[in-house]
Amino acid sequence: MFAVLGITGKVGGAVARSLLVAGQPVRAIVRSQEKGYGWAERGCEVCVADLDDQESLVTAFHASRGVFIMLPSNFDQADGFPETISMVKSIRHALEATRPQRVVCLSTIGAQATQSNLLSKLGIMERSLSVLPVPVTFLRAAWFMENAARDIQTAMTTGTIASFLQPLDKPVPMVSTEDIGQVAAELLQRDEAARRVVELEGPHRVTPAEVAIALSKLLARPVRAEAVPRQAWADLFRSQGASNPDPRIRMLDGFNEGWIEFDSGESAIRKGSITIDQALKRLMQRISQ
Repeated sequence: MFAVLGITGKVGGAVARSLLVAGQPVRAIVRSQEKGYGWAERGCEVCVADLDDQESLVTAFHASRGVFIMLPSNFDQADGFPETISMVKSIRHALEATRPQRVVCLSTIGAQATQSNLLSKLGIMERSLSVLPVPVTFLRAAWFMENAARDIQTAMTTGTIASFLQPLDKPVPMVSTEDIGQVAAELLQRDEAARRVVELEGPHRVTPAEVAIALSKLLARPVRAEAVPRQAWADLFRSQGASNPDPRIRMLDGFNEGWIEFDSGESAIRKGSITIDQALKRLMQRISQ
């Protein structure tokens, strides 16, 4: 049995689908029974658990051959990441209690960065779970190609996309969530005894300008990328509901200044197969459904 956290999201869902295609039994860990109905119809066992409830996670991880771990997305983290620390504590307790044969944790490019930023929460997770008495693989993924979903409607209506990744001709490590799911499922099924880090990006790095070009092809209309001035970021994020935009801003600085990067050399970074054009085409198909 393979237990999957985050199964209702893009990455967790991709992990589960890849495991099911491989003929593996999957336990869908969800926050309510209703959220598990679709996965039950696919043949998954459904278990309701909460990341802040240690004992519910023990039940969810019990008798699992492998467990896929990911933290929920949150762009508005409090200083010191208290929510992350609490969730990681619960996850660690449950893994220590159940000791699955293998754990795969979704981490991120730049988890090892020393400068504090939004991605530091995944560095906290890595440091805490790296001492577990079970084999753990940290899958450090690049910037999600699917982050461009928010740009599609703007591109359709205005012919522009707003980019916080700058300059617009700077190649950025990106990867599709489908590639992440496939690689994570593969790693879960391996019998390895050591702790390891796997770094993953797409077939080639992508500039914001190239994202606009790809959207132009899909929409059959001109689309251009426009850089959002850095001095406008804090007010913009606050207007969107953020109470503490600084960690997100420091994350974007890290990508733009180059200190959020992979730890390995080019030859050691694993490459996915899905291009930005393919990822955007899938997003468009979902929107039109």
